[in-house]
Amino acid sequence: MEASRDKEQLLALKVMRLTKPTLMPFQPIVADSRDLCGDLLQQMNNQDMARPRGLDCFPLGDLLTLPQNFGNIFLGETFSSYISVHNDSNQICKDISLKADLQTGSQRISLTSVGQQPIPELLPDHSIDDVIHHEVKELGTHILVCAVSYAQASGERMQFRKFFKFQVLKPLDVKTKFYNAEDFLSDEVFLEAQIQNITPGPIYMERVSLEPSSQYTARELNSPDGKEGHLFGAVDYLSANDTRQYLYCLTPRPELYAETKVLKGVTNIGKLDIVWKTNMGEKGRLQTSQLQRVAPGYGDIRLTVESVPDTVTLETTFNVVCRITNCCERTMDLTLVLHNMPLLGVMWCGVSGRQLGKLPQNESMDLPLTLLAVTPGLQTISGLRLTDNFLKRTYEHDEIAQVFVIDEDTF
Repeated sequence: MEASRDKEQLLALKVMRLTKPTLMPFQPIVADSRDLCGDLLQQMNNQDMARPRGLDCFPLGDLLTLPQNFGNIFLGETFSSYISVHNDSNQICKDISLKADLQTGSQRISLTSVGQQPIPELLPDHSIDDVIHHEVKELGTHILVCAVSYAQASGERMQFRKFFKFQVLKPLDVKTKFYNAEDFLSDEVFLEAQIQNITPGPIYMERVSLEPSSQYTARELNSPDGKEGHLFGAVDYLSANDTRQYLYCLTPRPELYAETKVLKGVTNIGKLDIVWKTNMGEKGRLQTSQLQRVAPGYGDIRLTVESVPDTVTLETTFNVVCRITNCCERTMDLTLVLHNMPLLGVMWCGVSGRQLGKLPQNESMDLPLTLLAVTPGLQTISGLRLTDNFLKRTYEHDEIAQVFVIDEDTF
């Protein structure tokens, strides 16, 4: 970017974005050696300064080229620019002040690193140089506003401003999905993050991490068996429009269980922190806003299975422990009913219709129960009923756990 000085101004302002150079492209002209001009074309290819050594038809050469235009700038990258104020006149300018601000859609940021005090004087054919840096954190239109003020030899005060507009683009498309654990014993939440590279070139994924909120602890599931490395192998590059999926497991902190209401109301999961590099090593960082999820509702009563065996022997009894939590805002007087449903491979053993007594708000009780395995195979435990004697309301709990019934005579 460059702004030439006006006729009445003694100083000229030049602004140039600082970016990494790129590899010089090589476009060979391929022809068969038996063609009439084959030898000539081959000679031209060999004399091309962009031709890479040892690779006749590779499209990139060994030389680096400086940027020819402003190029693209993406959210999370660092915007760097060189600013120069040059005295093109034959007069001495005094009290020179240079100020550079970046105007975004929501704020105005001062970027000038030159001292706050004006430069006493600037001789003819001399310049004041400055380099500014700013990590871009907003999308959309940005305007770099450069203001120069100075005094002529006669004492007259002069000033001018130049504006340079550029767009900040989105580098990555991040989509998230939440899954509640299907395990009867768990309140874990699984987060799937789909990250797509929407830049025109490849990027190197240096780090993708989840910073959980204060209510959760996070565990990364992108490493095989918890070892070093990740499921994607040694390839950390994402080509243009490629998508990569990352998975995390979040567990509520134990102190949340002391107050059931808090657990039900937790919606802030955390933030994704993504760090990448371009193919020329320029670094970018993107952090999402707080990820939100709708916490599952448990109704008035929540039932969880605290212990259950994985396998049991056919025609033997086994024990399970169920925990009942009162999630409503009143005390409940409960009665336990065990209903043996037809065609199920396990049957309840014990007294049905047993009075459990009063259960205060946000309190829990453990119920040790006994079942009999009657059919081999994977069986589902169902048929547990809880009746609130105050409101005469019955809460049905089916498919609360599974066990595998083994017939030892077949082994």
